[in-house]
Amino acid sequence: MSKPYLSIEHLTQRFPDGQGGTLTVFEDATFGIEKGEFVCILGHSGCGKSTIMNILAGLAEPTSGVVKMDGFEVSGPSLDRGVVFQNYSLLPWLSTLKNVSFGVAARYPKWSRAKVLEHSRDYLAMVGLEGDVIHRKPSQLSGGMRQRVSIARAFANHPKLLLLDEPFGALDALTRGTIQDELLKIWGGTEQTVFMITHDIDEAILLADRILLMSNGPYARVAESVEITIPRPRNRTEIIEHPNYYAIRNHLVQFLGQRSKALSGEPSGGEAQRPAPVRIDKTAEVAGDEPHLRAVNL
Repeated sequence: MSKPYLSIEHLTQRFPDGQGGTLTVFEDATFGIEKGEFVCILGHSGCGKSTIMNILAGLAEPTSGVVKMDGFEVSGPSLDRGVVFQNYSLLPWLSTLKNVSFGVAARYPKWSRAKVLEHSRDYLAMVGLEGDVIHRKPSQLSGGMRQRVSIARAFANHPKLLLLDEPFGALDALTRGTIQDELLKIWGGTEQTVFMITHDIDEAILLADRILLMSNGPYARVAESVEITIPRPRNRTEIIEHPNYYAIRNHLVQFLGQRSKALSGEPSGGEAQRPAPVRIDKTAEVAGDEPHLRAVNL
């Protein structure tokens, strides 16, 4: 069996607990992501989602385990991995256009200045930023505009893996919905591999091909992998009409509300367990209101 494009193998993270011992945040996290797949991860605060993200970005070292992408071990930051943070992380002294072109010039050092700027403008236009606004500095932009710049900058660099750390968490609901649509539009045309942290169940269902569910920490683990059995393209005003929507949503709510706690706090004590693959499909039912769940090889 071939390895997935992104392979996370036996990842464990421990920190000093301040009392002479150690705290195991998560243990033996093992899962894979295929090329071009959009995967979200859900779990309560303290389960280690952001730590996993930092390890994938090369910004942190795990206590044990390995991350491989495209057959090579991930070690340190790289232009092959782009990150969009919740707090925008724009360079305040540069204009919108230069915040994007700065990274593009580093990614493609042989490109002419004109080509770098044209490429940067194209990606800003994809997120709805054109005209005079691209010459404004971040302090002159709204929160939603700043996050659009962050997304344009990440995609413009053509990373092999795009990491999104709750990128819409600080935005109001209307702005969040608009930028989610922009993200889907760009992603749909790039076949970008995406790994995203979110606390928003509805956002995860709208965006993801699969959702990974983490149990609570300490000794958290990636317990389930839920396939989103709703076809693309997805529209936020129509997706709730799909017969699988509430079956999937209820399963996620039940896991986060009950099972994530029941599965927490226990050392694995053995071989790492890959997340249980779950497919929820009501479209195949003949009768009954209960969702049809079955484990499949996702």
